[in-house]
Amino acid sequence: MALRISTDLIARMLAHAAETPAVEVCGLLFGTADEIVDARACANVAADPARRFEVDPAALFAAMRAERAGGPGLIGGYHSHPSGDPTPSPCDAAMAEPGRLWLLIGGGRITAWWSVTGGPLHGMFAPVDLDIAG
Repeated sequence: MALRISTDLIARMLAHAAETPAVEVCGLLFGTADEIVDARACANVAADPARRFEVDPAALFAAMRAERAGGPGLIGGYHSHPSGDPTPSPCDAAMAEPGRLWLLIGGGRITAWWSVTGGPLHGMFAPVDLDIAG
């Protein structure tokens, strides 16, 4: 099964990463287990944004509050790898919360991963196919 996402959302995330290619950009993903319906760019508040990302806690808590109030489901997040490799790193695995979707951007590409305990990559990630629709 593939996870649906629009070409518009893909283009928005790629453009976000291209704005500051030397640092990791990040954002939140909204939707269901079958479809990503929105991606919202967030500030990266990590101490070393060239090597790490940390979603602005205010944006994360606001999304969680909105979800509890009946808003869109917060299903995960995205971030870029300035190295160009859109594969989760061991550092990503250490940060991952099981059950969340991760989109990684690098080298002009986006890859998708579910964080699952015991996953085939770093014991935490399983690849997801994207069904990109116009």
